[in-house]
Amino acid sequence: MFRQIPPITKNLLIINVLAFFAHVVLKDHGFSMNDTFGLHFIMASDFQFYQLFTYMFMHANVSHLFFNMFALWMFGCTIERAWGSQRFLAFTLLCGVGAGIFQELAQFVSYAVQGLAAYDSVNISGMIMSMDSYLNQWNTVGFSGAVYGILLGFGMTYPEERIFVFPLPFPIKGKWFVCIYAAIELFSALSTSNDNVAHIAHLGGMVVGFFIIRYWKYKYEHRYGSSNFQGWDGYEIKSRQSFFGRVKQWFRDFSENTFRSSSNSSTDSEEEREKKRQKEIDRILDKIKRNGYDSLTDEERRKLFDRK
Repeated sequence: MFRQIPPITKNLLIINVLAFFAHVVLKDHGFSMNDTFGLHFIMASDFQFYQLFTYMFMHANVSHLFFNMFALWMFGCTIERAWGSQRFLAFTLLCGVGAGIFQELAQFVSYAVQGLAAYDSVNISGMIMSMDSYLNQWNTVGFSGAVYGILLGFGMTYPEERIFVFPLPFPIKGKWFVCIYAAIELFSALSTSNDNVAHIAHLGGMVVGFFIIRYWKYKYEHRYGSSNFQGWDGYEIKSRQSFFGRVKQWFRDFSENTFRSSSNSSTDSEEEREKKRQKEIDRILDKIKRNGYDSLTDEERRKLFDRK
């Protein structure tokens, strides 16, 4: 079953699991990967810009890792197969970085509202702690922001797809699934309870994902003049498949017409070569549909356009 997982989803699963085990092992030797690679508050001395990327691959505990990886496997496989590996990777990482930026903004608002800039130390349960040490404790880890972006992508790509969500005893459509999760995160972010969960980061991943997909839609419609967009109805995937379907059909019709026009002088061997060439063209077009035109080799591009 592991071999059937698309490459980017598989590698993200492996990286996250290996990073967690490395954290567990190194922590016993006095080095905390979460402190080094987790996302610290921008005003803290431990903050580094690379943490906006590395924090995604750190996790607090086994359950934190498990639920993020389960969601990545469950929805990432579907989205990667639909979008192609390169687009899925770019989308996932951008959502993760965007989620980190949203978390930084939320922490900065909290920092400003509390007026912490005016103090050198804080009193935590009777213990005096320097402000720098206190701010360094504002540390965010986890792949959740990227995962929530993937959930958003699933809901926009497969809005009518019905899925089961625990503990609901009945399936719900993908678009309502996304809306429910977004509402839960928004309510949790606005509540006063301190559950040590980065709800703003989760919402940030969804917001960034939404605008990325909207940008892809805008870019696609201006490039191909597509009018297939119907709100939630998997616009880019359907349009892209429709476009490549038309190209594929054009090649097939062109090949058939060419063959028919010379059928009186064609031999059986020529017919066999034409079928073989058409089969190769179909394979190349399917590869474009899965991974994009840039994934083609020079030889495949030559075969695609050289009809002689």
